[in-house]
Amino acid sequence: MYSKDGENYFIVDSHMHFWDASPQNWVAGRENLAKGWIDCFYGYHQLGPPETHWDWEKYCKYSEEDLMRDLFDEGHVDVAIFQSTYLKHWYTEGFNTAERNHTLTQKHPGKFITNGRFDPREGDTGLAQLEADAERYQLKGVKLYTAEWIGDSRGYKLSDPECYRFLARAQELGIKNVHVHKGPTIWPLDKDAFDVADVDHAATDFPDLNFIVEHVGLPRIEDFCYMAVQEPNVYAGLSVVIGAHMHARPRFFAKVMGELLFWVGEDKMTFGSDYGIWEPKWQVEGFVDWQMPDDDAYGDYPRLSTEGKKKILGLNAAKLYDIEVPAECLPKTSAGEQDRPGEQLLTEAAAAGSP
Repeated sequence: MYSKDGENYFIVDSHMHFWDASPQNWVAGRENLAKGWIDCFYGYHQLGPPETHWDWEKYCKYSEEDLMRDLFDEGHVDVAIFQSTYLKHWYTEGFNTAERNHTLTQKHPGKFITNGRFDPREGDTGLAQLEADAERYQLKGVKLYTAEWIGDSRGYKLSDPECYRFLARAQELGIKNVHVHKGPTIWPLDKDAFDVADVDHAATDFPDLNFIVEHVGLPRIEDFCYMAVQEPNVYAGLSVVIGAHMHARPRFFAKVMGELLFWVGEDKMTFGSDYGIWEPKWQVEGFVDWQMPDDDAYGDYPRLSTEGKKKILGLNAAKLYDIEVPAECLPKTSAGEQDRPGEQLLTEAAAAGSP
């Protein structure tokens, strides 16, 4: 665990990958799409501190040894959650499959949780695969890519009737955490397919599922916040928020964190390094040290306490995934849920009968 100034932090990296984007895995005839995808990722990689940058060849396919060192030996991570992303339209064996991820979950007990995926466009075949994966990997969560290409289709919505069939079956199988990529687009996917509006529909209709919106809908931060404050089962996944902005765009990072703290609250935010886009070490250390700027421009945003940082860096995800947390990392206070000014204002307005 990570310790700083007498405080212990239990770190759950709730969004990371073990991918293979090497040229040997590119689908013949679609090499431009496969290369364009990993090149776009590599561009995001440059937003981290210069001393953390990798060369392109390593970035395409890093090793198990790299991953174990970067997460657990040096990165302060206690438990990591694989978010599977297939992209078989341009990666022959898939970009980051549950099968590939689970080899490490089995090899290193207690270190990893494997999340699966589904795509409602695969119909009955996909539903059968979800059922098989749920049993094989003991799934507690899935990662959905609503902009993924399959055949001639370039995306779907969570609110589609066929997707509802998959969500209902996932719930029956005991899968309670639905991680949805709703953030910056990655070439060649379409930005509009990552709009957050469909999360609003699904979260209302499936109140017993947790919808973790990865990358918090960026660049649509206002859309996400105004939706998430009203949906108790919608969470803010901070992958990309920290990695892409804390170092490269600190003022924008403070704005995004301020909006999230005001509307969503520290009890519904989860840390994710998005490894291997970025390493977790500098993100964890930087976030523990981070403070909202003492500037009038940020004066109406809540401040984040040490206890709040502990929740975001691991305790919230541990609760979602039933991960046991060492006693020395638990909050020192037994206060109730953290105040969300935005929610309080909405509640007071509703009680007063305001439109």
